[in-house]
Amino acid sequence: MRRLLLSALSALPAALRAAPAGLNGRAVRGGRPAAAPDDGLSGTGGTAPVPDRHRPSPGRGRGDTVRAWTELFRVSALFSVPGDALAGAAAVGRSPGRGTALAIGASLCLYEAGMALNDWADREEDAVDRPHRPIPSGRISPSAALGAAGALTAAGLALAARAGRPALAVATGLAATVWAYDLHLKHTKAGPAAMAAARSLDLLLGATATATAMSTATSYAGTGPGPRATRPMRLGAVPPTGPDNVARAAGPARSPLAALPAALVLGAHTYGVTAVSRHEAQGGSTAVPLAVLATTTALAAAVLATHQRQRPGEPARPGPAATAPGSSYRPDHPHHSTAPSMLDLGAPLPGTYRPGHHPTAPALPDLGAPQPGTYRPGHHPHRPTAPALTPLLLTAFTGAYLRTAGPPLLHAALNPSPPLTQRAVGGGIRAMIPLQAALAARAGAPGSGLAVMALVPLARSLARKVSPT
Repeated sequence: MRRLLLSALSALPAALRAAPAGLNGRAVRGGRPAAAPDDGLSGTGGTAPVPDRHRPSPGRGRGDTVRAWTELFRVSALFSVPGDALAGAAAVGRSPGRGTALAIGASLCLYEAGMALNDWADREEDAVDRPHRPIPSGRISPSAALGAAGALTAAGLALAARAGRPALAVATGLAATVWAYDLHLKHTKAGPAAMAAARSLDLLLGATATATAMSTATSYAGTGPGPRATRPMRLGAVPPTGPDNVARAAGPARSPLAALPAALVLGAHTYGVTAVSRHEAQGGSTAVPLAVLATTTALAAAVLATHQRQRPGEPARPGPAATAPGSSYRPDHPHHSTAPSMLDLGAPLPGTYRPGHHPTAPALPDLGAPQPGTYRPGHHPHRPTAPALTPLLLTAFTGAYLRTAGPPLLHAALNPSPPLTQRAVGGGIRAMIPLQAALAARAGAPGSGLAVMALVPLARSLARKVSPT
């Protein structure tokens, strides 16, 4: 008996080290009971709890918090936003300026507000279908997401207000569409149409803000309608100049309604992407990806066909900007074939300025092609001009659009599983960038198209870290 007792006492420390347990059954680590594992949101851990009652997990650092917000905002999809304003500015015949920059800022804020509001509205569904999202996983509270959506909406409207009242009106309609989609229209048949309307309004916001800023600048400079336009300018005076960083005329001035065709093209693409995204959680739809693939091909053909109908070398029709201030002459009027004559006052004095006096330079003799190895200023026989580059860039941008959106849609149609459907949605979001570049090039702004395409590598690299869906 004594031997058995001694052997049991000697084996007790080894047994305690092999299986330490507290009084409540939890494992002991380092002399203290470890925390009980959290219940899973789905599976064997039990049913999904209400997301509002989730507590953020303790011990998370600042890096985890930043990553949670980047996932909530889907920052990799942000690069599809600036091209809307740039394409809208090109559609109204203006180069990007201050109004365009304000429109881009407003669009980014409203876009991110929609992302935060989307996850807040879908928190209960995400707790079952996508428990890894920031709100159902407890990394971001629902109240914080809703507060961020409200603050970003207010910031977007404030930026749009700086661009003028017309831009604020368009931004207000855009914000109302975003909130209506996230809170109610998303799960109805009108959901894809609402999202398409939001993207179209975003392009019109860029067009309106750019055109409004330009008209304000011309009024300030005395070239637009108003009291300053009717005031005569004395001889020798320097003409007033408007504020800096305004949109410059890249062609004839056009109304913001001229951007409506481009807005409809972008809205049709967004409609298709939204229709596919309605099946990204469960999958199982083959007809929808096929229909969207056909729509994508038709949109690309429409963009190219519209540009080919414009005859190369055709002079642009002069717009309102070509009319002299205070004059009733209109170059495009059928009864005004010649410009009104002006009183010949002779050449102005040196160092003075006279409106309408533009002396012509003497014509240079035609010397023919330079000899090999010699240089002549202004002779560039092998340098393509901007009108010659525009069709090439438009074709390249349209091809990139088809290459980005087409294959994922085809794969989702052949195998409509959730991962491939989500990949098709991500490809559709990234394909908006080359589509915006093609719309800008079609409007005669290849530089804006190249600037938009420069965002593709950034969007692609960031999509590997943060999913755009």
